[in-house]
Amino acid sequence: MVASRHPDESSAPGRAPEGPPAIEADHIDCGYGGEPLLRDLSFSVRRGEIFFVIGGSGCGKSTLLRHLIGLNRPSAGDVRFFGDSFLDADAVHRRDLLRRFGVLYQGGALWSSLTLLENVALPLEEYTTLDAGERAELAAFKLSQVGLAGYESYYPAEISGGMKKRAGLARALALDPQIVFFDEPSAGLDPITSRKLDELILQIRELLGTTCVVVSHELDSIFSIADRVLMLDKSARGAIALGDPRELAVASPDERVRDFLSRGARPGGENGFDTAARPAH
Repeated sequence: MVASRHPDESSAPGRAPEGPPAIEADHIDCGYGGEPLLRDLSFSVRRGEIFFVIGGSGCGKSTLLRHLIGLNRPSAGDVRFFGDSFLDADAVHRRDLLRRFGVLYQGGALWSSLTLLENVALPLEEYTTLDAGERAELAAFKLSQVGLAGYESYYPAEISGGMKKRAGLARALALDPQIVFFDEPSAGLDPITSRKLDELILQIRELLGTTCVVVSHELDSIFSIADRVLMLDKSARGAIALGDPRELAVASPDERVRDFLSRGARPGGENGFDTAARPAH
């Protein structure tokens, strides 16, 4: 499928999807107070894909995320997970769909009064019938998966920003979701910590087959781990490109896309970019 307003689409060497896409946005309007920031937007995310939503400030990246995960309802169109409508689902089915995705919010969104283990255990308490001991055991395992073994009893104020992001990711993974949404995961992180978080996203996809949707404007992350990108534009009120970021950076017919993706390009790599971090497919 293509995004709204016929954006340039470039194919990527992603994995062949099995069954319906993980996510489908079908002609959705997104905005607040009856004023759409994004109009008639359509795109799909393949299963097992690392899919980035990119664009300049104010283009609607975080707005789109909020509408995809149900914090806001699109004023038109539909959102489907694995072929099932999220917007039209009854309460029971909607709760089941909510279990199938996790969210890492920009600041980690940890409860300051709870330990890391207690934060990670919250979804388990809400959505499972596990007893307290089982929840604690599973929460500790999830923390170990993101490199935080031994920090179960720490409070958010006692750890670094990068560790907060990882703890938030452990909570997002608590229910073994098929999809994880990331809202500006590199925001506020130094380059080394940001790179480690990118590597963790790759590991999650490779080990668990998780579909990852990442809202970001960080070029290092985009070129390092993205299979495809959806580029939004404020003036267009929608998408202007969909495809492999490397191909779009040099071959998109839209100058706005080329300019955005060539910011700070490092010479010497494929297509003029440093490609050392590009994952194999």
